Amino acid sequence: MARRGKNTSGRGRRELRVRVKTARGRKLSSTRWLERQLNDPYVHRAREEGMRGRAAYKILEIDDRFRFLVPGARVVDLGSAPGGWAQVAVERVNALGEKKGRPVGRVLGVDIREVEPLAGAEFHVLDFMADGADEQVKAWLGGRADVVMSDMAAASCGHKQTDHLRIMALCEAAAWLAFDVLEEGGTFVAKVLAGGAEGELQKLLKQKFTRVAHVKPAASRADSSEKFVVATGFRG
Repeated sequence: MARRGKNTSGRGRRELRVRVKTARGRKLSSTRWLERQLNDPYVHRAREEGMRGRAAYKILEIDDRFRFLVPGARVVDLGSAPGGWAQVAVERVNALGEKKGRPVGRVLGVDIREVEPLAGAEFHVLDFMADGADEQVKAWLGGRADVVMSDMAAASCGHKQTDHLRIMALCEAAAWLAFDVLEEGGTFVAKVLAGGAEGELQKLLKQKFTRVAHVKPAASRADSSEKFVVATGFRG
């Protein structure tokens, strides 16, 4: 059961915080996760604004800075479930044609599991690391992409270094697919974890793109080691 605790801000305004008691059979880690979710402002904002998850605000902030989700852009969203990034992309690239007089973009999401349909986006079940995945993506898209983006994370095993290596392997695989499907001048965005193995990826991206930056959006939790690599100006 949850109870609300009181917290007074410096301006005298009382803020309410949900505290969760440990239930029988629930691990302490699960209790902490539930309490964090209940008190996360981005979780509340996502519910209020009809977004598919708090992760949507990460790509919003990244795009506000780098401006790659422009009307008319063709976007590939790798590991797209539950669809929060695609949801942002649909609006920004004008996939529904609601911005009259502006180019209409495309949003193609792929994942190893089915994703709930979303107006303006096209989802396919595909292992992007399978042989021929790049050609399949280009066939679905009808050409090359302007943006390849990924918020994928490998399932955590609880060992920090192993988790780091797993997510870096995913990111590198996503980068290689991006090299095969991106249009010249295109953008690659992917989640990485700080931990020491990202140097080789950065070296590779600097060979393929004119600019490579690392960003930690405000929507990323402060205690998380996640950050995002943003590579722009694909050399082709």
